[in-house]
Amino acid sequence: MQKIEPLIAGNYYDIYNRGINSCNLFKETDNYEYFLSLYDKYISPVADTFAWVLIPNHFLFLIRVKEDA
Repeated sequence: MQKIEPLIAGNYYDIYNRGINSCNLFKETDNYEYFLSLYDKYISPVADTFAWVLIPNHFLFLIRVKEDA
């Protein structure tokens, strides 16, 4: 079983994922917008985003986990 390492505050991470067998994750413009709204809701409170790209079959983000308040 794969060990899951916690993300550490102040560190930078390259986050990426792609569709199985290179299948598209985003098929319509609305899919991109919905994904970004969820990203803003759940990730923006805990990480700063420095760069991102959404491609039909994968996404990439460069983030820094925010310091504990």
